[in-house]
Amino acid sequence: MDKPYKIGLSLSGGGARGIAHIGALAAFEEHGIRPAIISGTSMGALVGVFYAAGYPPAQILQLVKETSMLKVFKWQIPSSGLFHLDIIRKILAEKIKVDDFSSLKIPFCCAVSNLNSGQVEIKSEGPLFDWVVASASIPVIFEPQQIGGQTYVDGGLFDNLPAAAIRDKAKMLIGIHVNHNGYQEQVKGFKEVAERTFQLSVAQNVKESISLCDMVITPPNIGQFHTFDFRSADQIFQVGYDETERKLIKLFDLLGDKFK
Repeated sequence: MDKPYKIGLSLSGGGARGIAHIGALAAFEEHGIRPAIISGTSMGALVGVFYAAGYPPAQILQLVKETSMLKVFKWQIPSSGLFHLDIIRKILAEKIKVDDFSSLKIPFCCAVSNLNSGQVEIKSEGPLFDWVVASASIPVIFEPQQIGGQTYVDGGLFDNLPAAAIRDKAKMLIGIHVNHNGYQEQVKGFKEVAERTFQLSVAQNVKESISLCDMVITPPNIGQFHTFDFRSADQIFQVGYDETERKLIKLFDLLGDKFK
């Protein structure tokens, strides 16, 4: 069966490190590379949904900076999560007027983890906002989302780079992986322990996803930033932009091979 889309883009989770996705998209646009279908998990889902809605990279970066993603961390009495994501839902409703996947300008899907079934689910139709918020609900740190009588958390738990979701739809698939899993000098405090535990738990599920991509961009300096380091938005954006620029020769070679 012929694959209907020329270029697919899969965006990983990684918290603030996902701002590197915005830098990559900016580099793509400067060189006339536009994904025709997008999948994302967690921060990759947030960046992906705004791009799919028609927002250019510069506006997505400004949105992240102006709304101060740190405001997401509104303290509440610990239950199943320390923080909730009401602000994310509010931003989605303000910036994307129709709460439905079909309203997007580019086909988009996101990965969510169903805690009841213990399975990943890929969402691409129907109400949009609930699924994007669920995709970003890092276990323990954020409240899980209750949807249709089921409990959902961050898609990264089972599929942190949802390449399989669009592999059969895209002639060429590019993955951007920003979840750092290397050595970390210090891990202290509840939030850091929870963050590091989640990072390591999702590391294995990315390997198969990487193998499905024609090309993977993994910014080498992304590990210097933490999951909640939104104050470094400009620097993280630049890391993603620079690494994508470095990969352009290889990317154009692959595009030439795929579409000659």
